[in-house]
Amino acid sequence: QVQLVESGGGLVQAGGSLRLSCVGSGRTFSSDFMAWFRQAPGKEREFVTGITWSGRTMHYADSVKGRFTISRDNAKNTVYLQMNSLKPEDTAVYYCAATESISHYSSDYRSWGQGTQVTVSS
Repeated sequence: QVQLVESGGGLVQAGGSLRLSCVGSGRTFSSDFMAWFRQAPGKEREFVTGITWSGRTMHYADSVKGRFTISRDNAKNTVYLQMNSLKPEDTAVYYCAATESISHYSSDYRSWGQGTQVTVSS
């Protein structure tokens, strides 16, 4: 229903910044709750942040609050994740995902991107 493609990952030193982008295609993109999840080797996929259709409500995991900022531009079918003050524990594959209702659970999401690797060195 919605196809998602992430970009912007890479290798940065601790304290650095990255900006991830997720471009969606499909007619229902603007009506979805969009979220970023991440998964490190040997760990469960975890909710990072999400944003409602209006862009006026954002949710953040406690681990990234104050450092990461999510935004979306429905006219461009794009959601962004600005990551500042990166820490080695932020290292993971980051996935963009879409669902009809607000959720922090990966099982509730029907559309996923392919993931983009973020690596933070100490």
